[in-house]
Amino acid sequence: MASEPKLGARQGEAGPGAGTISPDEAAHFGAQAADWWDPDGNSAMLHKLGPARMRYIREAIDRHWAGDARAMKPLVGMRALDIGCGAGLASEPLARMGAIVTAIDAAAENIAVARDHAAAMGLAIDYRHCGVESLKEPAFDLIASLEVIEHVTDPALFLSHIARLLKPDGLLILSTPNRTPLSKLMIVTLAEGLGRIPKGTHDWSKFITPEELTDLLSAEGLAPVETRGIAFDPRTGFVISGRTDLNYIMSITRTAARNPTQN
Repeated sequence: MASEPKLGARQGEAGPGAGTISPDEAAHFGAQAADWWDPDGNSAMLHKLGPARMRYIREAIDRHWAGDARAMKPLVGMRALDIGCGAGLASEPLARMGAIVTAIDAAAENIAVARDHAAAMGLAIDYRHCGVESLKEPAFDLIASLEVIEHVTDPALFLSHIARLLKPDGLLILSTPNRTPLSKLMIVTLAEGLGRIPKGTHDWSKFITPEELTDLLSAEGLAPVETRGIAFDPRTGFVISGRTDLNYIMSITRTAARNPTQN
């Protein structure tokens, strides 16, 4: 049986300056910034995950706002926030879909690479080196945080800030590895052990199950409207699946109206 993670109470309740960023995690990912956009580099696994994740996000967008799947820019006029953006692997597709994108990351090195890459692509993205707790913004239509929550110091506090920043009728997309024997084998033992992912990237004990994440979301007045798995098919790579035992992705909305300016 998988062990229980130490999700704990909100550390942020101890004082107004408390945050969710782990300096060690930020340093680990910042050290990989230079080759973030190299599909064969340290972030190769994220490049392989990207198409499946973005297809799911586009479908969730069209479903949530009753959009036209043929439209090139379904997010025109909408504000989107990418939390833990790295060098912009999800931020840039969101901008291409027409969104006004703010993207944040804990590693200054990642933000520098992201800004340079966006400029080279002709994309206007507001990249910032900060944690979600420091944002004092009007609420966003769309928030995405992909493979991030397993790296923060306090998942409950992290989600409370996300809830504060989400519009009452907004859409939240979260993806993260599940805490199962399969994820430990595939992600930690094999992927990290064989060098497909930099060693030390993941702490399996911090992985969160869908049930645990649902409970944390519920405490913030949020609920999944759909949970799908991200599975690996040796023939086609990563695919959206009914199996959530490796990795999963959620579409999330509010269960009740809430003032986005409240903590």
